Amino acid sequence: MMHSLLTFRASIAGDRWSVSRLATSLALLLGAVLLTGCATVANPDPRDPLESYNRSMTNFNEQVDAMVLKPVATAYKEVTPAPVRTGVSNFFANLGDVWSFVNNVLQLRGEAAASSFMRVNVNTFMGLGGLLDIASELGIDRYKQDFGLTLGRWGVGTGPYLVLPILGPSTVRDTFALPVDMKGNVVSYVDPVSARNSLYALRVVDTRANLLRASSVLDSAALDKYSFTRDVYLQVRSHAGEAQNADGKDDGGASNGVLPEEPPAR
Repeated sequence: MMHSLLTFRASIAGDRWSVSRLATSLALLLGAVLLTGCATVANPDPRDPLESYNRSMTNFNEQVDAMVLKPVATAYKEVTPAPVRTGVSNFFANLGDVWSFVNNVLQLRGEAAASSFMRVNVNTFMGLGGLLDIASELGIDRYKQDFGLTLGRWGVGTGPYLVLPILGPSTVRDTFALPVDMKGNVVSYVDPVSARNSLYALRVVDTRANLLRASSVLDSAALDKYSFTRDVYLQVRSHAGEAQNADGKDDGGASNGVLPEEPPAR
């Protein structure tokens, strides 16, 4: 028994050492990014005056993704049955509809607010707490909103494009709105803290798992990933808040920023 206890304690110490080394590596990498981000880019995009910094931060995020997020998301996708993953995605999307309802009200969008309210109630009470997306099956449109879009509704400009550590693409306006969006996240009110943190972690893994195919398409394409990601993000944000049907498309047929399906192998 003493041997088992010593082995267990050694395992914990090893895990702590691994986490410590990972944190140290990320800190050093972030420091290098901030230093290299001081260089200027010739003829930057008018929407992206901080391009030098943004490219450096993008490189940092890609390193973090390769070291941590992508391996975990890949393992999650491999071991978790597709219906379970769909249920997890539906659950978090239903929680997001709660905050969308609040922001649709703040924007005085009556139809969108009513639709969001109906979606939350239908999916919560008929869809097993949001695990099933019954509302989309019934044709109730989703109007995704956040506080950044609410600020835009009342005349606040987006400001320059900005890449945040870990969180990725954003704008100056959306960055200032982020603390309010975090307070509006239903998960932030879950107790105990351990359950709350578990839900945060699951949401991150679920989101990254849903982007695995898109990231593989970007990695294999002969293009500037940074410029492509920036342009898609800004385009999607400019159309955000419009009605989306069950296929994830808005009423005008736009793809909502989702990459098209890969052509079948020949």
